[in-house]
Amino acid sequence: MASSDLPEAGEHLPRRSRGWWAVARYGLGLAVLALVIVLLVGKRGELTGALQRLRDVQPFWVLVAVLAEIGAVLMLALLQRRALSATGVRPSTGLLYLLSMANLGIANSVPGEPVVSGAYRYRQYRAWGATSAGSAWTLFIVLMSQAIGMSALLLGGVVVALATGTGGVGTEAAFGALVIILAAGAVLVRRDLLLRLASVVVRIAHRATGRRTTGSPAGSIEVALQQMREIPLSRRATVEVAALGAGFWTCDFVCLVASMRAVHSGIPWHGVLLAYGAAQVVGSVPVVPGGLGVIEGSLSVVLVAYGMGHVAAVSAVLMWRLVTYWLMIAAGWSAVGALEWLSRRRPVLARNAPGVPEPAQLRSCQDEP
Repeated sequence: MASSDLPEAGEHLPRRSRGWWAVARYGLGLAVLALVIVLLVGKRGELTGALQRLRDVQPFWVLVAVLAEIGAVLMLALLQRRALSATGVRPSTGLLYLLSMANLGIANSVPGEPVVSGAYRYRQYRAWGATSAGSAWTLFIVLMSQAIGMSALLLGGVVVALATGTGGVGTEAAFGALVIILAAGAVLVRRDLLLRLASVVVRIAHRATGRRTTGSPAGSIEVALQQMREIPLSRRATVEVAALGAGFWTCDFVCLVASMRAVHSGIPWHGVLLAYGAAQVVGSVPVVPGGLGVIEGSLSVVLVAYGMGHVAAVSAVLMWRLVTYWLMIAAGWSAVGALEWLSRRRPVLARNAPGVPEPAQLRSCQDEP
């Protein structure tokens, strides 16, 4: 079976199981959101003060926050472009920018993350000429690069907090972040070992069930994993994707700092980076789309713990989420419509025809920008 016959994620799961799981996650997310609303109502005075600050924002810093978030989307687009180029597919940066916005819009508004936005990107990669193996490879590289970037920022926040002696953090958090960085980096450098291990696991699972591998979904997966191992990624390219992953989170962090300035809030430099990293880690748990309510609550609490006033913290977080969450939903779904319109005007948006390039062709372009 050709690699292009690789089944979509979740295609062979029972529909009833998928439905119950989606309902359970959505219900849990609504419960968390309701709890956040109850807590906010109990702090009505602080919420009123925060909303008052939002009516008196500084336009310059709002512009800086928006530009920083635009930069974050650009980092994600360049990261995908670098990963796709290793497979021999090179969509334009403009198309990948639209895809990055669409991905963030879907992730912030649709339950079932990260599966839904990942499946959307996968289908776009395939439409642009990437094979199933190349598309899965790109998703894998983007995920590892973002994990390295977030862990690096979290480690930096822990180091700053420890160096300033502010308390509230420990060496365990720094050790955990360092372990994630080293593990994700090792996966990028020796990804062939991980993919080979995944192939072995698939083969063992099918032997245990007594099913034939050839012609089965597992056989397609094994073929795709074999092809993913043949996609080269030089040391230079590995450093580039890791740097782009860190650049994505750095731009988003700059957006938070600019949002604080926009609402006339002081910045607790000794703890703001750690607060940002901790909130993103908590919000990455797939309970509600985009961590709605979870990120706001956790970030506000940590900022207050590091010396910000309650009103200042809440207003800064609301300003930041207005740009990175609500504005991104509007821009993201507009990008979804734009990509759909472009796909109908030009069915083949990629320069490359579908197919797996020869390994020699891939190796010849691995060091190209």
